[in-house]
This record gives sequence, structure tokens and C-alpha cells, in this order.
Amino acid sequence: MNTFLTRVLPLAALMSAPAFAADYTIEVQNLTRGTYFTPLLVAAHPESASLFSVGAAASTELQTMAEGGDISGLEAIVSSVSGQIVANPAGGLLAPGAVTSAMINNDATPANTRLSIVAMLLPTNDGFVGLNSLMLPTEAGTYTYTLNAYDAGTEANDEIRGSGAPGMAGMPVPPPLESLVGMNGTGRTGSAEGFVHIHPGVLGDADAAGGVSDIDATQSRWLNPVARITLTVQ
Repeated sequence: MNTFLTRVLPLAALMSAPAFAADYTIEVQNLTRGTYFTPLLVAAHPESASLFSVGAAASTELQTMAEGGDISGLEAIVSSVSGQIVANPAGGLLAPGAVTSAMINNDATPANTRLSIVAMLLPTNDGFVGLNSLMLPTEAGTYTYTLNAYDAGTEANDEIRGSGAPGMAGMPVPPPLESLVGMNGTGRTGSAEGFVHIHPGVLGDADAAGGVSDIDATQSRWLNPVARITLTVQ
């Protein structure tokens, strides 16, 4: 099992890590027109850790999040390195255009100098929005970042309804997306890429009752970036 979020620094290095602390307010906005974010994981953690690595195979925990929206495995890994977690700040799916926020204070854990954020994109097979180990600013102020979508590389992008279980084909379609996602598509051909990479975007089609894809191209196609982060330091 691949696990990217692990303790790798020796004790001496951890003791020499910069010890700063502050209150952070993190706003996340969904910038897409017709794509939902599953429950977000917002995490502050040590420099030695990361939720994913672009160009490398996804961990089991990342695959579970990217294919079905389940963040519990990544939560457990962050906790194992004494990281701080805000799980599901939106209380469910984050709709297109919507904003949610989370607050983190690292007074008691100044070694948590990095910020990571992930959530699955729906409808996709294994696409996710990601912020990977951003160094938290130490000066008071407001900072803005845009986030790209990534493909976990664990599932073929067939773009048809199916399962949200890891390793099972197809896209999960929870109730809020029923009217947004078509049916009876034959599926696009392809295979899992085997490594995390920038998502090329979905293709979709215009046939809600058949065609190749169940994704409505007029509603749910997108290009990067897909999210905006507004980080306020106090």
C-alpha cells in the first residue's frame, strides 16, 4: 500500500522546524458551472507529509477519496502525523459557485506548517480538486490561490454511471446529481493511467438518454482551475 503521508524527518530535523503559529481562515469556492465537490478535507500538517504526489501512483487512501469521495482514510493518515483536520466543512457536497470555510489554529502544533485540501469532483470517474502541501504564510494578511483538478489515475474515464467503490468502474451519482447526469451511455474507451496527473477534463456529449457519455457536455465540462482558496492569516 502506498502511503504518502508518513513521518520521514528525523527528530533533530523536526526540532529545528520553524515554530510559528497563527489563526488561519480558509475559504474554498467551487469555480465550476456544473461540477460538485464531495466532502472536503482541509488539513494542516508537517512539511514531511503530503496527501499525494503528482507523477506517482495514488495511495489506497487517495484512490478511495478520488473514486468515491470517502476521506476517512486520508483523515486517519493526517492524524497519525499529528496534523490538524477540518473534515466536510460544507456539511456535504459543495455546489457549483458555492463557498465554504474552515478555521485552523496551530498555536499548539507549530510544526504543522503545510496546508493540503482535497475533494472528489462529481461527475468524474477519479477526478479530484487538490492543494498539495502549500507552505502556510506567516505574515498577517489575505492570500488567494487557484486550484487545479487532478486525475488519480486509478480508473478509466468511461464517463458513465457506476460505482463509487475503489476499483469498480463508473461514476457514483448521489441524489443531487440525478438531474445533471444522463443515462445509458456506452462509455468511453480507455484505461487507468496508473499515476496522479493533471486532469484533462471531461468530454461528455449532448445525448442524455444514450450516446457515449452520461456527462452533459453543456453543463459539466470544465477547464482548470476549478477552485479558489482565500486564506486569511491573523
